[in-house]
Amino acid sequence: MENLINYFETIPSLHRSLILVGGITFFWLLEGVLPLYKFTYKKWKHAVPNLFFTLTTVLINFGLAFLLLNSADWVKVNDFGIINWLPEMPLWLYVLLGVLLLDFFGAYLAHYVEHKVKPLWMIHLVHHTDHKVDTTTANRHHPLESIIRFSFTLFGVFVVGTPIAIVMLYQSLSLISTQFTHANIKLPKKVDHALSYILVSPDMHKVHHHYVLPYTDSNFGNIFSVWDRLFGTFMTLNRDELVYGVDVFPDEAENSSITNLLQQPFQKYRKPTIIPKE
Repeated sequence: MENLINYFETIPSLHRSLILVGGITFFWLLEGVLPLYKFTYKKWKHAVPNLFFTLTTVLINFGLAFLLLNSADWVKVNDFGIINWLPEMPLWLYVLLGVLLLDFFGAYLAHYVEHKVKPLWMIHLVHHTDHKVDTTTANRHHPLESIIRFSFTLFGVFVVGTPIAIVMLYQSLSLISTQFTHANIKLPKKVDHALSYILVSPDMHKVHHHYVLPYTDSNFGNIFSVWDRLFGTFMTLNRDELVYGVDVFPDEAENSSITNLLQQPFQKYRKPTIIPKE
């Protein structure tokens, strides 16, 4: 565990880039072997806007990384934050709690708030208007959302008290997790179901991408499924019933245009009109 922490404390930017590119490549290939849906689309053409927003996310996170580093150093020096106020514990438990709590503040809470606050939902909408969810959808975030997500992560670092090694470990796990849960792959239902008791599984997260409420407002988790189960936002839906997108933004051509997606947060809010029967 100490070796792992030492590695992530000084993880080179090249290695972080390899995790990003390697993850997309791996799941991209896996989608061809174990597809959940046999999409009739030009995969590279579909990927272009998603990879564009992946790049903007990387650039924003890179540009703001000094804030994350300084904050993580400050909580470490000042022994600040939840995991630093708890009684002394084994290193593995310290790391696990750090990642688990950072997953709540930096991901679950951010995601939940984005769905409940209308202006933030309009920004987050870019992620949901993908009609062919696959591994490239994972980081399809408007630049404004990248800043919002970063802010919540920064807040999480202060509240949880995570040193930079745990922050880097969390971000790496988060990246792989989102690529995995968005990937157009088909796990055996029993395996997916069992996995969802601890981690966010592909079927679990794709319920969140169903085009109507209340499913869109469920399964906000990123790495761990415990937060959805604990706060009552966990839902299930048969994978055969999934329809991707958002009911009131149905134009797939517009939702595939980088220009339109950049302008999407500034469009007029449209109240969901299709509510499934209970």
